[in-house]
Amino acid sequence: MRVAFLVAPEGVEQSELTEPWRAVAAAGDVPVLVSTEEGRVQAFHHLDRGDSFPVERTVSGAGAGEYGALVLPGGLANPDALRTDPDAVAFVRSFFDAGKPVAAICHAPWTLVEADVVRGRTLTSWPSLRTDVGNAGGTWVDEPVRVCREGGSTLITSRRPDDLPAFTAAFTEEFARAATP
Repeated sequence: MRVAFLVAPEGVEQSELTEPWRAVAAAGDVPVLVSTEEGRVQAFHHLDRGDSFPVERTVSGAGAGEYGALVLPGGLANPDALRTDPDAVAFVRSFFDAGKPVAAICHAPWTLVEADVVRGRTLTSWPSLRTDVGNAGGTWVDEPVRVCREGGSTLITSRRPDDLPAFTAAFTEEFARAATP
């Protein structure tokens, strides 16, 4: 199955992109880098520049129908930029409308809040998003990974880079479950 990785042109936390990317590929699925602009995305190691990665598809021409699942890496600037882009927000919402699984880590739930898809769901994130999640109608928990199946689709969330092993294990299992008829 093809798995979309949605990131802004700058500010994605590199480990939150590359480790899930490797997990998707190792599971036999095809990761696809989707962004709001063509070219390359600049990743970061916290506040220091990391590597850049080629964009394979722009969000303005993409839809959930092309993919089996969605991964939203974090980083502070990445989801902040995505939540102000109407095409990115619509793209995220389309996965929930289609009942497809979505995995989000760290600050990525900001984009979920903007897409209005956390209401009635339980999720985790970087701790500073607790109020945002609550204000959007979600329940925030402090756990390494949370799988929520409320609302017609599966949402897998995690707090921070230290939680990547639990996060990748949880979402690859959920993605496999979704791909099995």
